[in-house]
Amino acid sequence: MIQEILYDCKIDRTRQPAMFSAASGDEARPLLVGLHTWSYNHTDYYKKFAACCEKYNWNFIFPEFRGPNWWPEACGSDFVVSDIEDAVRHVCQIANVDKKRIYLCGGSGGGHCSLLLAGRRPDLWTAVSSWCPISDIRYWHEQCSAMNLGYYKNIESACGGNPETDAAARKQAMVRSPISWLPNAAELPLAINCGIHDGHVGKGTVPVDQSIFAFNVLAAPEDRISWDDAMYIVKNETIPEHLHCREVDPAFGEHKVLFRRVSNNVRLTIFDGNHDLYENAALEWLSRQVKGTPTSWDPGPASAALDPESSQLTS
Repeated sequence: MIQEILYDCKIDRTRQPAMFSAASGDEARPLLVGLHTWSYNHTDYYKKFAACCEKYNWNFIFPEFRGPNWWPEACGSDFVVSDIEDAVRHVCQIANVDKKRIYLCGGSGGGHCSLLLAGRRPDLWTAVSSWCPISDIRYWHEQCSAMNLGYYKNIESACGGNPETDAAARKQAMVRSPISWLPNAAELPLAINCGIHDGHVGKGTVPVDQSIFAFNVLAAPEDRISWDDAMYIVKNETIPEHLHCREVDPAFGEHKVLFRRVSNNVRLTIFDGNHDLYENAALEWLSRQVKGTPTSWDPGPASAALDPESSQLTS
């Protein structure tokens, strides 16, 4: 049964809120840490994760990690990292957790945070599934300004100024950006997923190149996507002919996989969709990852596909 709890956070000796449900039975079960979006909807968003965890009989925690990302204590701060560390520790103390199967998943602002925690605490996770993530806060500030999206004001509020013109704010943006930390995640199975139409008016707020550049940090040099190809994808909402993908992944349902590449221990999937997270598809992939065993990159079954109306994110 899902319930709101308070758990101890060491960074400032406060108790912070989270939604939590324990797996049933006596055997050790996996733990999913689910992450909220940029603006944080405490009353609704966790329910999608919770329903999937109930189906899989997993332990689940959905921490607040300092709320919406316009507060300096939020938006990838040290408080955020510490709170999520403490959320994992707390569940391991009060529930029977399989330590070889601790997973992290989020989309949009949660995609940002999942990439950040992959880089800052790769040892905590068995695998990470990140959807439509922001990988570079300063660059997203520039993109949001160009698109006249108010998120650039959130970034300035969190970072203490405009990272384009203020050196201290630019430093804060760098520290809060996953792209600064992702080299630490070289050994961690990481699946990055994004809809090709994201970042266009009425379709989403995070352009696809944010995912591409995160992939490039961890990919082998020969597997990286060029700047020209990334810009082509963003501008035209289509994949260049020489990058067309023939892989079929039934777990994405009607949202066809348009591009997929695995390199080292990271996979990038660009699908025919918008600013979306498909929780069932994410958990199906995570469920096949066990610490100490080879990463499974096999496509998922059609049973993992979600009703597309239930998976759209709001930032």
